[in-house]
Amino acid sequence: MRLFGPLHISLLVATALIGAGLVKAGLRWPAAKRPLRLALGAFLAVNEIIWWIFRYSHEGFRFPYNLPLQLCDVTVWTTALACLTLVPWLVEFSYFAGIAGAGMALLTPDLWSPWPSYPAIYFFLAHGGIVVAIAFLVFARIAPLRPGALPRGFGMLLVYAGFVGLFDWIFRTNYMYLCTKPKGDTALSYFGPWPIYLAASFGLALALFWLLWLAARRSP
Repeated sequence: MRLFGPLHISLLVATALIGAGLVKAGLRWPAAKRPLRLALGAFLAVNEIIWWIFRYSHEGFRFPYNLPLQLCDVTVWTTALACLTLVPWLVEFSYFAGIAGAGMALLTPDLWSPWPSYPAIYFFLAHGGIVVAIAFLVFARIAPLRPGALPRGFGMLLVYAGFVGLFDWIFRTNYMYLCTKPKGDTALSYFGPWPIYLAASFGLALALFWLLWLAARRSP
């Protein structure tokens, strides 16, 4: 898939339109909010289960190298649970870390295999699903952000990154790309060598969190 080529742009536009359409539907028909959020949560969970069954059936379980520890692996589950339960901290972490992480992944996808293979389709379903589902909860006023959501969200990100960093150090893995940058052309490619790109990436994350907080604050 060519970065920002016709196919990539089409998938990004489709994701944005689906998200905007669901938010509009939720605001116009309040009775639809509960079934829609439950359906989104169930879709994310089932899609993720199918993916890991597929992945382990093809490559086997190879501890510690193919565990669901990437940020989007976690936020897909926190988003699904947020849709199903509306627990405030799940909503906050999923909104900030989910949209920032999955949004950057959608803009600069690091695909394992070419489109339209199942892994490539899954990539856009999972990452696009995170963005659509948590945006629906927040912007359709199902689970508005609480005061202090921004520092809590960023604090949770730092705690999780610390856990993953310790895991990477112990087992010589590279989850969240904390040790080396991905091979593909992503945003991290422009942030310099290790460890400079780590500081730059967390600075970018904080800026994105702030913009997301502004967007939620100004939503009707």
